[in-house]
Amino acid sequence: MPPHVLILRAPGTNCDQETELAFARAGALTRRMHINVLLAQPNLFDQFQILCIPGGFSYGDDIAAGRILASQIRHHLADHVRRFRDAGKLILGICNGFQVLLKAGVLLAETAGGAVATLTWNDSRKYEDRWVTLRRSGGPCVLLAGIQQIQLPVAHAEGKFVTRDARTLDRLTASGQVVLEYQQQDGRDGQRVGYPDNPNGSMGNVAGVCDPTGRVLGMMPHPERFIDATHHPQWTRQSARGAGSGLQVFQNAVQYFR
Repeated sequence: MPPHVLILRAPGTNCDQETELAFARAGALTRRMHINVLLAQPNLFDQFQILCIPGGFSYGDDIAAGRILASQIRHHLADHVRRFRDAGKLILGICNGFQVLLKAGVLLAETAGGAVATLTWNDSRKYEDRWVTLRRSGGPCVLLAGIQQIQLPVAHAEGKFVTRDARTLDRLTASGQVVLEYQQQDGRDGQRVGYPDNPNGSMGNVAGVCDPTGRVLGMMPHPERFIDATHHPQWTRQSARGAGSGLQVFQNAVQYFR
């Protein structure tokens, strides 16, 4: 039986249909659901094995990117999301969804001092829409299985990953929770990847973070925008055919439950 995917949307979400298509192509059964429906019937969580919060600008990114949707989850759905995660299910946050997972306290455990990391304004102080090269790093992450290097597009204004201090970043890296890093376009590793290869100035070149279980992933790049080879801007030069590399993220999710 294919896994059932809950794709959570809110006013301003604009990548939910693309994300639904990606999961459907990977073989999942999907349902897009407005946050108000879930707030009214939180037991609907029980019908699903995968929760995905897609990209976009939930609630117009008023106050801060993802902040309002994160507050709704934190104050009304926290226990349900925690049970969902602890039941061995998968959670994926893409771009705005990554921002939501961080600010809701779902992805990284908070301390007495509050959140240990956040996503803030790009160093360029503008919206960045470009393709980047990513290097797989860190420990086990279900959704990134088999991926070592991948090119994906980013599209965000608040994608700079910042930790409370350098020691926190070191701890996340040492524990294997930093699972995606921006890389130089030529594929060479660099201690500090500069702009535009690191499009937002993230500390440690961080593009994606996983929870300690490897089942909750937040990532700024958009895998749903590269599920067909023709999505790549150089597909004609590369004579590319078939699936795009981003589809593997969704296939991994489906395969996990098989």
